[in-house]
Amino acid sequence: MTMTMTWNTDMAYAFNPYKILTLPLGIWPLQNYNTFALIRSIVCCSSLTVLMILVFLEITCGNNNAYVQLDNLEIIFCSILALLKLLSFRIYANNLIRNFSSAMKDYLAIDTEEKRTIMRRHAYMGRLICYSVLSLAYLASILFMLVALIADNEEVRANVSKSQMSQLPVPLTFLGEVHVSTGVYMLISIFQYMVLTLTTTSNCGNDSLILAIILHICGQMEVLKIEFNNYDVKNKSKSFSALALRHYYLIEHAELLVNVISFVLLLQMLFSCLFVSLMGFQFILALKTNDAVMIFKTTIVLTALMLQLFFYSIVGDYLKYQMEEVGHSIYNCNWYDFPLILMRNVLFVIMRSQQPVQLLAGRFFVVDIKSYMAIVKSAISYISVLRVMVDE
Repeated sequence: MTMTMTWNTDMAYAFNPYKILTLPLGIWPLQNYNTFALIRSIVCCSSLTVLMILVFLEITCGNNNAYVQLDNLEIIFCSILALLKLLSFRIYANNLIRNFSSAMKDYLAIDTEEKRTIMRRHAYMGRLICYSVLSLAYLASILFMLVALIADNEEVRANVSKSQMSQLPVPLTFLGEVHVSTGVYMLISIFQYMVLTLTTTSNCGNDSLILAIILHICGQMEVLKIEFNNYDVKNKSKSFSALALRHYYLIEHAELLVNVISFVLLLQMLFSCLFVSLMGFQFILALKTNDAVMIFKTTIVLTALMLQLFFYSIVGDYLKYQMEEVGHSIYNCNWYDFPLILMRNVLFVIMRSQQPVQLLAGRFFVVDIKSYMAIVKSAISYISVLRVMVDE
C-alpha cells in the first residue's frame, strides 16, 4: 500500500510517535506491506518466542529463588501478550489501515479552527498516554536487567572471562555452571535487553497505537456532535443524511478497532489481575526482608501495569460517552422544525446512539472504569490471602 496524501503538521503531531514505535515491528498501518515489513514482524515474533522458551526452561529446570521465579513468570506473560498483539495487528491490518487512512483524510479536511482544536486535543491525549506508559515501562525493563547487579552484595570478580550464565540479568541457571567468555557474556546480555525492550514496545507501543486511533474517533464524534447541535434545516451547509452517514461511518470504524484488540484485551485483563497479585506478593516479600531495591522495582512495575490498564478503561469509558452524547446533541438542535420524513431519520440516529460501541474484551467483557475497579478489588483480595499465607 502506498499513501499519496501529504503528511502535514497536524498528522505529524498525531501519528509520528506511533510510527517510530511500530514501523520497526512491521505493523505500522500506513507502511508498505511488502516483504521487508513481513521480515521485520517475523524477526520480532521469533525473538519473543526464543525469550519465552529460555525463560520457561529457567522456570522448570532452574534453581532460583522466589524473586527470580516471579520475575520469570512476569516476563513470560508480557512476552505472550506482546507476541499476540503483533500477530493481531498483522492479521487485522486492513482494519487498522482503514482507520488510519480515514484519519489522514480527516486531517486534510479540517476547515475550521474549532475542528483543529478538537483534533489536536485528542491527539495530545494520545501522546500523553503513550509517553506516560512507555516511560514507566522502559524504566521497568531497565530495572529487570539491573536489579540483579544492584542487589548483588558480592564484589565484582577480577576475572570477567569466567562469568557464569547464572549471573546474567535474566538468569539461565538451567544450563548449570557454564563458563563463558566476556564477549559471549556481553552479547547474551545485549540480546536479553534488546528483547526485553522489544517486549515493552510490542506491549505498550501497540497499546498506544490502538488507543490513539480510538481517541481520534472520539474526537470525530465530538466534531459530529457540534454539527448535529448546530444543524438548521433552513440554513444548512450539510444535509442531515450526510451527517447520519458520517455517524454510521464512525461507528463502523470503531467496531473495526474493537475487533482488532478484543481477544488480546481479554488476555490483557486476565493477566493484569494475575500480574497485580504476583507483584503484590513480591512487594510483601520485599517488605519482610527490607529489600529496598526490590521494593523500588516492584513499585515501578506495578505502577506501569496499573497505568496501562487504567488508560484502556478510561478510553473505553470515553468512547462510550462520546457515542451516547451524539443522541443528546441531536435532541438539542431545532428538530421540531424538521419535515416529518427528516424527523424519522432523527429517531433512527438517536436510537443507534443508545447502543454505543464499547471497548470489549473477548466480545463480552466491557472495558471501563467499573471493570478496572473490579480487577483492582480482586487483585487486592488475592494479595490479602497471599499475605496471610506468608505470615503463617
